[in-house]
Amino acid sequence: MPTPDLVAAELTLTGRITTASNATFLGSIGGVVVVYKPIAGESPLWDFPQGTLAHREVAAYLVSQAFGWGVVPRTWLRDGPMGEGMVQLWREQDPAQNAVNLIAADHVPESGWKHVLQGRDENGRMVALVHEDSPALRRMAVFDVIVNNADRKGDHILAMIGGHRHGVDHGLTFHRDHKLRTVLWGWRGDALTADEEDGIDRVSEGLHGELGRNLAGLLSAEEIASLAARCDRLRLAGRFPAPSGEMPAVPWPLF
Repeated sequence: MPTPDLVAAELTLTGRITTASNATFLGSIGGVVVVYKPIAGESPLWDFPQGTLAHREVAAYLVSQAFGWGVVPRTWLRDGPMGEGMVQLWREQDPAQNAVNLIAADHVPESGWKHVLQGRDENGRMVALVHEDSPALRRMAVFDVIVNNADRKGDHILAMIGGHRHGVDHGLTFHRDHKLRTVLWGWRGDALTADEEDGIDRVSEGLHGELGRNLAGLLSAEEIASLAARCDRLRLAGRFPAPSGEMPAVPWPLF
């Protein structure tokens, strides 16, 4: 079966993802399952320019490609039944895995997991937010710092068979101001690995070449300059950051 033209072939809607805050649809392009988010269905936000979320999702994919880690599934802009929007390849996660979880506070494993925070659930029981301690998830945490992800919920992490981790829902990224809100705080203060530093260097170098040219059609010049500055700061620090500023450090809801 030939591969369809994912940009020009007909995009057919097959369902709607009703849990999303913006209009989000499942679709098919010649048998390839995709997610479609039309710009016309984006809800206005007080802190992000209207009608830019789809562009930010595509920009996040381009930065992911520059890192070379495959964090974000293939994402592109194209026309659809509700006008231009973001289209992303659908990725089916492994239902038997959870990269992020809420567990009883006295049952946090001693190894293999990172503790983020704890509190009480609706029944007054102490629970802890934890995430796995894996190279794939560390890479996603580095990616989130660089793109300034303001909405890394647990459900925005797809745990794939074989150990790969995909990140999705990157509309709230690349703000010029510090906006990092994430459930992946378990490595705060830990030193970056050589692999992670090399990934940051690839993004920094790309901003002076093809990556920078492609981002210029998706983000403002100020946002691209802020992206470059985040690369420089993280590379110089050599460590995962800790929460800072007056904004909440985690998104709500957490999942």
